[in-house]
Amino acid sequence: RMIKEATKEKGTDDFLGKVILKLQDLHCFEDNWYNLEPRTETYPDRGRCHLQLKFIHKSRDGNLSAGRSTYINYSGILQQFVQAYIAKQQERISIITSGPWKGELRGEAQTLLEFYATQNDLSPFLQDLAKWVAYSKLYQSLEVDSSVLFQQITSIEYHWHQQELPYQQKQELCDSLHGFLQYGLCLVAKYRDIFPATSAATPKLHTLLRIMSQICKTKAFQKLNPAEFDLRDEIKGAILTGTQEWFSIKKGLHQPMTKDLSETVDALSRFIGEVQEDIKQNKDVWNRVFLSAVQMDSFTVIYKKLDSLLAKEVRENLSLIKGHMEQNLANSLFPVYQNLQSIHKDKAFLQNRGVLELTNFQEDFREALPFWLNKVFSTTQERVERAVQVDQLQPLQTGATPVKHSSSAVDLVACIQPICQLWEKLFWPDPEEAFMLMVKITEDVCKIVVNYCQILKRRVRLLSEDTDHGGAINMLCVVVNDLEYLRPVISRLPTELKWVVLRDQTQNVIGENQFNNTLPLQLVQVQSFLSREISSALDTLGKKLKTDVESHVRSMSTRQRLPSKSTEDAVAPLMRHLEQELGYMNENLVQENFNSLLTPLWENSVKILHQMATQHPQQEGLMVYCQRLQYTLQCMEQCFYAEGNGLSMNTLHSDEYKVLKAYLTHNSLSNEQLMEKFLEKKVSEQKGYSGEKYGAVTLLASYKKSDHRLHIEVLNAVDLLPMDSNGLSDPFVQLTLEPNHVFPVVETRSTQVKSCDLNPLFDEVFEFMVSQDQCLAPGACLVVTVYDHDKLKRDDFQGEAFLALKDIPGVKKAKEGDVVHTQPDDKPQQIRLRLMHPKPYEDSLLRLLESRKGDRQTQAFVKKRRQRERQSQE
Repeated sequence: RMIKEATKEKGTDDFLGKVILKLQDLHCFEDNWYNLEPRTETYPDRGRCHLQLKFIHKSRDGNLSAGRSTYINYSGILQQFVQAYIAKQQERISIITSGPWKGELRGEAQTLLEFYATQNDLSPFLQDLAKWVAYSKLYQSLEVDSSVLFQQITSIEYHWHQQELPYQQKQELCDSLHGFLQYGLCLVAKYRDIFPATSAATPKLHTLLRIMSQICKTKAFQKLNPAEFDLRDEIKGAILTGTQEWFSIKKGLHQPMTKDLSETVDALSRFIGEVQEDIKQNKDVWNRVFLSAVQMDSFTVIYKKLDSLLAKEVRENLSLIKGHMEQNLANSLFPVYQNLQSIHKDKAFLQNRGVLELTNFQEDFREALPFWLNKVFSTTQERVERAVQVDQLQPLQTGATPVKHSSSAVDLVACIQPICQLWEKLFWPDPEEAFMLMVKITEDVCKIVVNYCQILKRRVRLLSEDTDHGGAINMLCVVVNDLEYLRPVISRLPTELKWVVLRDQTQNVIGENQFNNTLPLQLVQVQSFLSREISSALDTLGKKLKTDVESHVRSMSTRQRLPSKSTEDAVAPLMRHLEQELGYMNENLVQENFNSLLTPLWENSVKILHQMATQHPQQEGLMVYCQRLQYTLQCMEQCFYAEGNGLSMNTLHSDEYKVLKAYLTHNSLSNEQLMEKFLEKKVSEQKGYSGEKYGAVTLLASYKKSDHRLHIEVLNAVDLLPMDSNGLSDPFVQLTLEPNHVFPVVETRSTQVKSCDLNPLFDEVFEFMVSQDQCLAPGACLVVTVYDHDKLKRDDFQGEAFLALKDIPGVKKAKEGDVVHTQPDDKPQQIRLRLMHPKPYEDSLLRLLESRKGDRQTQAFVKKRRQRERQSQE
């Protein structure tokens, strides 16, 4: 009934999808997921289907392989297919250009191998073993991709405990692994040639080492290897053997053709150059490969081997030269020394250094050292001479940022550098010899600088013959700038030559005093030489300026020109000349040299003015004469100061300047002004006077503004000197207002005489009718003089004191805005004045007043002062 009903309903199964597989594309065994394909495109996504496919044979043909095992047949077929595939590929395209073989057998060959292995139930272990044997042999003649060999080694390691190999296959595997390792060690020994230090070759060495390391790690190798096999030791031995062979080959290639010593040195230089390059490549390239692949420091092994071989070779060759050293041989030996130095410095990269054969290799070159120093000195000297010969002594650059020195100065600095670099290249190990070497190098640099200065002077003399005076001055300015440019170069020598490092290295063999008295002294001497040369050149530049200044000053200050020109007009030519010449020098000299030129020029100008001032006869016209010179000095000071851009005030205000200024200032004053200065000086002395050697006078002083009265009350005197034979005195006090031209109508006032008293009590009041302006006039003072009264002869002088009127209470003017009549008069102030005695003939102002004979009032003042000096006890 159910079948009937189903037939009636005509029901069918739903179509979900299909999979179409071509038999030619299938292997003996497949296990994959396949996409289901629809009948139409309406519903394209039909899902996936998991299928396992296996090719099964029901019968075997044993006739083809009679007498041989399945494994041997499989191995033979595999090797035949591989050789055929490679031969076919070589016909199409070069294997080298097509890249390493990846172990692929395409088409029928791969299918037949799979069919044969399936047909004969050959295990995957034996299949991988056969592939390893075939591919490892193929590696010796063809570049095989590393993944192929790694895959077989990994598979053998995986199946080793899962299946026991027959004895024959074990022996074959053992021979194959040992054979590959021995072949690999042969390649490692020749790694320099087979795996050059390129980005394409070094990965192949890395792969080989990794495969060898992987083989040694497998349980199969450890089981089948009867003897102990240490891969690192084997690789080390291979490297040492290969390095020895490489060294011998290179040595043979660089053998000199004749026994000529020069050719021997050249051959040795080329040979060491190749060794140096090999060490560099081992350090930078190959050592990284060995460290990464087998964790072995190949650089240390190679370096120590080459160090031993190279030291022996160098000593043998240098022994032939000993006693026959000359300049050409020494020149050829220097590259050898440099290469050995570079090789020896690479010892810093060794993991365990130990004793090296090249440690004291410098000793073998001691005979060539003087020739090297002589060569670099003579070469540098020749370059400096050529640089000066082509130098036109013109500034390198003008404009906003001028370069005021010439080309030869720059060339000299560049020429000195090789000498300084020689010190670094030599890197002499012996401390005492290194110190002497530094002394020689420093001495050579100083000699070159001195020779440069001398050659430069000859050059400027030669060029000056064909140029005008202005051009010669310009070239001389450039020469001065060139010499100044060398100063910092010399100062930097200790830094460039690393004296501090040398001092630390030699402190145990060279005393500090010896060190400081040798090297720094050389620089001090050459700096002194430069200073002398610069000073000499600046003196030459300054001579013309000095002569011009002197002629202008003499022309300006002659008495014959006094009535014809004003002071400003007379000074104008000198100032125009100075501004023009100094502006030119400032433009063409560096600041240091310009200042060096200014200083002696200023000092000489001050001397000229002083000579002109002192040579004038002490008679009428001196005051006007000194006024003109004083104005000239002020103008020159402003010119040399140049608003702070020239000489400093400390330099300008030298001792000679101060003497000249004081002299001109005093001689430019009128008689009245000189007397005022004299009295001001006396007031200043009074304030600074200490002690009461001649006694003292006490006053009460005040000034009444209301009625213009100067109130002076003489209280007493104390500790006066005894002037009479009885040991006492008859003192009285005289009050005088000075200077006389300020107080022409004020009479001198005196106290009463106190007989036989050294401490008299006067208590007398005096009033002077003087205005406030008179009291504030320059030099206005009260002169207090104490005399000893004598009836038969002139009164004896006992002392004097000076009191500035402006210091008396009430004299000072009221502040602005105050009403004068509303202010009360100041209270009198008690003042104690110590008595003084003048020092005879010491005051320059008084001598100057004495020289002015024409004014009666002045001569009366001088006569009075001279009289007191004669009575003075000083």
